[in-house]
Amino acid sequence: MSEDPLQRPHVWQPGTSSPPLLLLHGTGGDEHDLLVLRQHLAPDAPVLSPRGTVSEQGMARFFRRVREGVFDEDDLRLRADELAAFLEAAEHKYDVPAGSWLAVGFSNGANMASALLLRHPESLAGAVLLAAMVPFAADEPEDRALTGKRVLIVNGTTDPMATADQTSRLTDQLRHRSADVHHLSFAGGHTIDPRQLPSIKNFVDLFRET
Repeated sequence: MSEDPLQRPHVWQPGTSSPPLLLLHGTGGDEHDLLVLRQHLAPDAPVLSPRGTVSEQGMARFFRRVREGVFDEDDLRLRADELAAFLEAAEHKYDVPAGSWLAVGFSNGANMASALLLRHPESLAGAVLLAAMVPFAADEPEDRALTGKRVLIVNGTTDPMATADQTSRLTDQLRHRSADVHHLSFAGGHTIDPRQLPSIKNFVDLFRET
């Protein structure tokens, strides 16, 4: 990456309400893919949507993988560290309170959000994980580092990658660190189900300032 983390391609949309949303696209997407979620989840919230910096056969990703379903965990750690630095720089430039981001990630972006929570819990207030898998096969060093963090996992019951076993193991990893983890399942595969958006919005509303 460039010495300036903000040279990374991204979209910034200012807003007047909380929480600020960090949108993380799936494999082959870009910084524009998930912008439509803003109007459904928090229309007045600030939005930061970066592009993944890894290319897999021309498709943007947030980290490398060995093959489908098998992550390059060393690269995942490196890219999570880079994303944490990007967020810190964005907070200064766009006047966002440190660590107030609510990550909303799909597939590869959801896995990056989980990795960021585990490695840099100070970077996020919580996360919505759409079609999410386990980021690390073994625990990261810091235990019980997610006290007060809310996480919503939204996985389809017929998802061939984000399976019930993946959902259970991811939940265990996050709860082991005292995260407040909620589930929302739907009859479907590896996708974002628009029927779940009102329920996801209710979760996002928990982060709004009172």
